[in-house]
Amino acid sequence: MPNHAELPGADESYWMHSTDATRFAPLTDDLTGDRTVDLAVIGGGVAGLSTAWEAARTGRSVVVLEADRIAAGVSGYTTAKVTAQHTLIYDRLRRKQGAEAARLYAASHTDAMERIAAVAAELDLPCDLEIRPAITYSRDPAARSELRAEARAARDAGLNAEYVEETELPFTVAGAVRVADQAQFHPRAYLLGLATDLAARGATVYERTRVTALSEGEPCRLRTESGATVAARDVVVATHYPVFDRAMLFTRLSPRRELVVAAPIDAGADPHGMYITEGDGKRSVRTAPLPDGRRLLIVTGEEFTPGTGGVAERFRVLDAWMREYFPVAETAYHWAAQDNDPSDKVAMVGPLHPAARHAYVAAGFGGWGMTGGAMAGRLLSELIAGRAPEWAGLYDPRRLWSVLKEAPTLLKQQAEVAQHFIGDRLRTTHVDDLSGIGPGTGAIVRIGGRRCAVYRDEDGTAHAVSARCTHLGCLVAFNDAERTWDCPCHGSRFGVDGAVVHGPAVRPLEPRTVE
Repeated sequence: MPNHAELPGADESYWMHSTDATRFAPLTDDLTGDRTVDLAVIGGGVAGLSTAWEAARTGRSVVVLEADRIAAGVSGYTTAKVTAQHTLIYDRLRRKQGAEAARLYAASHTDAMERIAAVAAELDLPCDLEIRPAITYSRDPAARSELRAEARAARDAGLNAEYVEETELPFTVAGAVRVADQAQFHPRAYLLGLATDLAARGATVYERTRVTALSEGEPCRLRTESGATVAARDVVVATHYPVFDRAMLFTRLSPRRELVVAAPIDAGADPHGMYITEGDGKRSVRTAPLPDGRRLLIVTGEEFTPGTGGVAERFRVLDAWMREYFPVAETAYHWAAQDNDPSDKVAMVGPLHPAARHAYVAAGFGGWGMTGGAMAGRLLSELIAGRAPEWAGLYDPRRLWSVLKEAPTLLKQQAEVAQHFIGDRLRTTHVDDLSGIGPGTGAIVRIGGRRCAVYRDEDGTAHAVSARCTHLGCLVAFNDAERTWDCPCHGSRFGVDGAVVHGPAVRPLEPRTVE
């Protein structure tokens, strides 16, 4: 396997590298009795912090419970486009769900975009908010009719959209949908500002506080990994992939990872927009301002299912593409982001399950979590207050009409899960014995008759954990670029020591003895 150090640039996102680390204390005492809170938010990303902030500003007592560090999961590794233009969504919505659904989708995400801009101004957040056009393009002439249809649908839905065949990219395109007056920003600078203001409003953020159990009632009760109990009148599960899933939402979500490389370029080489193309050669391009006046070019692509091998090589392919088209001297960063695609392409924001009265969820943003998270914060705070915005029904996780219409997609998703669950057990182990695992690499190997996930560190010491994901039991696979054990079924990720890196799993992989 390629050595991790051979990858281009620092193994970190620019957003994480350019902001200070947070140090909120973990929860150690019970919050029950007279310490019961109005709202407990599980998850400290954009959806969780936006929901907490919207609730706190109305005077509610709020706690945020984050398993690791806030704004350091998916929200710290995004490309941070703040836009209502989500590739080819509007023509699809119009055909599948009607013109009104497309209008509500555009209105809700435009409202979220405007909300982010207003909050950034109100709190005077140094988050590099910039107004830019959002452009979905294709280099394939056969895609022109599809792009024209999307431009019409987006315009009919209320966006300032047009079909064009000229862009400022350094290569020709066959056609594109251009939506003016969208935005981009520094996501972590924005979210850390929200967290600071939350504290000023009396809310409390707890980090390194993993919630492992939820009992619904009046009040709801949460149990943390350390044994602390939190009583809350309402609970929001905003953990990207729902860690509590009583409506089996995971059957309607497909996890994927995308890689990112970033490099400084002269301001004159800036393509002045947020670009994205779909298909097998998917690429996303934007820039961000650097302190020295240059721009940081951020290129995303090489989409894959968690648990798929060859991640290091994918990084090199993406880096080569960036260098082919842009005047890049040296790659500064590389990182990866994880998203969950709902079967009907519409996020799930609302009651956690059909019988829920005080438990809510925000999930399935499909790669558009910045406006999606802000939209969720606005929507959930209204639902908790007993009000329903006009787009509440569009995002309601209980929407059965969507499940029926998207049945073929659902069946395909679950067939892929079954393929991993059964097929991975029928295959031979990745290596025959521990001697086949080199320093800095990992593989699945049988030890004492059990499949184990074994990583050998640079000093030659082997570390073994169970190869069965603690979510639903699929076999994990080694990610050679990020040095994690990834589950291909629902996207859980674990450190080489078995610790949970990314849900829906909430329990670590069990340790195994290397003999």
